[in-house]
Amino acid sequence: MTAGLYGPAGFFTRGTTGPDQHFRTSVHASPLFAGALARLVERVDTALGRPTVFQLVDVGAGRGELLTTLRQLLPAELAARVRCTAVEVAPRPATLDRAIRWRPDIPGDIVGLLLATEWLDNVPLDVVDIDDHGRRRKVLVDPATGDETLGGAADAAEEFWLSRWWPHPGRAEIGWPRDAAWADAVDQVRRGCALAVDYGHLRADRPAFGTLTGFRDGRQVTPVPDGSCDVTAHVAMDAVAVAAGTPYRMITQREALKALGIDGARPSLDLARRDPAGYVRALAAAGAAAELIEPAGLGGHWWLLHTVGIEERGSMLL
Repeated sequence: MTAGLYGPAGFFTRGTTGPDQHFRTSVHASPLFAGALARLVERVDTALGRPTVFQLVDVGAGRGELLTTLRQLLPAELAARVRCTAVEVAPRPATLDRAIRWRPDIPGDIVGLLLATEWLDNVPLDVVDIDDHGRRRKVLVDPATGDETLGGAADAAEEFWLSRWWPHPGRAEIGWPRDAAWADAVDQVRRGCALAVDYGHLRADRPAFGTLTGFRDGRQVTPVPDGSCDVTAHVAMDAVAVAAGTPYRMITQREALKALGIDGARPSLDLARRDPAGYVRALAAAGAAAELIEPAGLGGHWWLLHTVGIEERGSMLL
């Protein structure tokens, strides 16, 4: 999975096409998503006492689409204080605004907001399944064919993680690399917040057959780790949350976006009579909002918000 995503010819490192050509995220679905995040940035800025420099860091930034839109949506006074950093392993897009910094690793000593929108699901992990003797063994995949075989047994650390976070029998995805990655990311925030937005599950509802899959050209495909497709798996969100070791709040995207002013309500028919063009625009916005908050789709994603060094808890920000 590491080689298929981040190796020399990996899916994310080749830089030939953007991720938006292969799968649809909230960032690509509508600018309303960025608008909601802009309101969150304002709330975090207020909680921080409006610092001279507000650092806005996007981990797994794709082609910088989210930061580009956020810079346009923030109030002028705040935008003048914001320093945007895109964290991405792919080459910097030639057309990206030079005001957005581009680097392959997360900067330290952040005062502001760290964002990770659908990043953790692409942090590589191992998968185990049960052999004929009831033992957990690693699932190995042939990069040329996608054929699976069972390899060596899970080690003691992996078994410990599984016993705590994925104790159910059957196929399982060992999520400790995501725990470590997110804990390290949150640790880079000196004061402010860290927000992970991703699809995932909780301990009581782990999927019996796992979630590992692939995406190519907008279609779900066999997750062959040859660099030709995205290889992704849902995130064990409760394990990730606890690993960071700071106060947090975790709610669905539907709840979060509603708290940030997006409800998907249709405009009134009175607007259609007064301003037909405005009604059409409002109706289109309502449709986009409805996609973002649909419980069976993007609205079912999790928002995990950690606070670091500020009194306000997540419930006051979302």
